[in-house]
Amino acid sequence: MDKIAVLIPCYNESKTIEKVIDDWKRELPEAVIYVYDNNSTDNTDKIAGKAGAVVRYEYSQGKGNVIRRMFREIHAECYLMVDGDDTYPAEYGREMADLVLKKGVDMVVGDRLSSTYFNENKRPFHNLGNSLVRSSINKLFKSDIRDIMTGYRAFSYQFVKSFPVLSRGFEIETEMSIHAVQKNMAISNVIIQYRDRPEGSESKLNTYSDGLKVLKTIIKLYRDYKPLAFFGILSLVLFAISAAMFLPIFYIFLKIGQVPNFPTLIVSGFIALSAIVSLFCGLILSTIVEKEKREFEFRLQEIAHWK
Repeated sequence: MDKIAVLIPCYNESKTIEKVIDDWKRELPEAVIYVYDNNSTDNTDKIAGKAGAVVRYEYSQGKGNVIRRMFREIHAECYLMVDGDDTYPAEYGREMADLVLKKGVDMVVGDRLSSTYFNENKRPFHNLGNSLVRSSINKLFKSDIRDIMTGYRAFSYQFVKSFPVLSRGFEIETEMSIHAVQKNMAISNVIIQYRDRPEGSESKLNTYSDGLKVLKTIIKLYRDYKPLAFFGILSLVLFAISAAMFLPIFYIFLKIGQVPNFPTLIVSGFIALSAIVSLFCGLILSTIVEKEKREFEFRLQEIAHWK
């Protein structure tokens, strides 16, 4: 088992990968640096190998697929995950690793948004998206993670071996954040100085399509992790629609003693039944989620035993 493993998922990062590896070798000389190449066509893997990294491959396209492979294959006491585009300074690696190794933190978040991100990043919709995702998750899950979508993180062995990677693409960071909060894992934020990609290096993130995937992931995980709140809100909306349809009919019935519109009354009744069903779905699923939390704690004990 490695003491510290630096994980670098890469897709066409030939312009920056050598510098990234050199920086990490200088800051954490005892760490093993792993570069996982994700179908690059610009010799990223060859450059990384010559620079001294352990090069491995993931042929299913997408950052989530790469991280699934990394977490499955690598065993370490502390994992540091960074991008290969030289946007995350290696100087913060020691501080983040110490939080995991010495203080038992399960996930350390490299917080870009509290420092230079909004000045360095020249893509305004990325700035808006990061702020929206951060505020949404912190409100929905009652957390205090200051940068949800950062690719600069440190993890404990316990986190890595208990995290079910479901996402295939860039929404993986959102999934990690919500998993850590929901499973009551120890989380810490470290403010880092973000720098934009060097000239000639292109981002693989699509502002609109990947942004929609992230929002979809948030809604899906909110449904899965907080079903009573999710289906409770749905139930209230359905009850409100049912009442809006029923009350005018009931008012006219009180005045003239007749139902003026039976089809509307029937639809109102079915919507009210749907609201009741939604509420009970939330109650049942909430019980299942609580049971799964207890089982997860037992799995953590098993992981500690394997380690």
